[in-house]
Amino acid sequence: MRPIHAVTFPSDELLAACSPLPEGVRAGVWDLVSGPRGLALDEIEAVVLPYAMGTDAFAEVRRAPGVRLVQTQSTGYDGVSRLVGEDVGVASAHGVHAAATAELAVGLALASLRGIGEAARDQLDGAWNPARWPGLADRRVGLVGVGGIGEEIRRRLDPFEVDLVRFGTGSRDDAHGRVHAISELRDLAPGIEVLICIVPLTTRTRHLVGRELLAALPDGAVVVNVARGPVVDTDALTAEVASGRLRCAIDVVDPEPLPADHPLWRLPGALVTPHNGGNTEAFPPRIEALLRRQVRAVAAGREPENLVHRGNRL
Repeated sequence: MRPIHAVTFPSDELLAACSPLPEGVRAGVWDLVSGPRGLALDEIEAVVLPYAMGTDAFAEVRRAPGVRLVQTQSTGYDGVSRLVGEDVGVASAHGVHAAATAELAVGLALASLRGIGEAARDQLDGAWNPARWPGLADRRVGLVGVGGIGEEIRRRLDPFEVDLVRFGTGSRDDAHGRVHAISELRDLAPGIEVLICIVPLTTRTRHLVGRELLAALPDGAVVVNVARGPVVDTDALTAEVASGRLRCAIDVVDPEPLPADHPLWRLPGALVTPHNGGNTEAFPPRIEALLRRQVRAVAAGREPENLVHRGNRL
């Protein structure tokens, strides 16, 4: 590919953290809210997208006619090409958030299975309510997604003595045993006591966990979603949790943010965190290291890591 020599970062702080840049690379700051500083719109060739902002703002990239590549700070990249233009290359932050998201997935499962959400509510009232909770040990866990984050979740589940059943795009065997096809999920659902979702959002995975699959899970099962909100049918999940038959521990939801009057906030079997999966202190040094590698690569005319959409401008 042709070298890229003009890059914008979403903040002065991130630009400073990634400096010094390779010789010949010019940088500016563009948060996609106000205009760019340091580079003119028609000079910009690559854009590092802001983190944790509404993705609709990414359409601002189209104002810069020469952009050839955008770099996300998230693992997920659904909808980015549609917003920035199909001819623009897209690179993701695959790997940056893996450890943190895996931590939260296991933490949410543990919190739900040990009644920590209920205990936190009781604490506000000074109520002492001991109870026997299922716990994670000896539970059959269905892990839907075996990519980078899925593998990190598998590693962290290993010491908890669970019966792990993994699901991927197609059935196969790997170094850790059997990976079932996602098409087998419905048939195996009656034995799954904890369902953890970490698949990308695609047309095939939208509402993958819908009414039929939820109804097939056994009574008392916990649904953990650290993927994307629309992977789970929110209305169907809410109905099951409201009935008391299922529980949920979710970091992502559809719509997002969850409206203040949504019943999931108040259901005793629901635990909701505000899309915090990758947002830990491990994030800044990892994204900075990735961005430094990316800038060096594109400045030398090499393909960047994690290129998920090539476009036709690269």
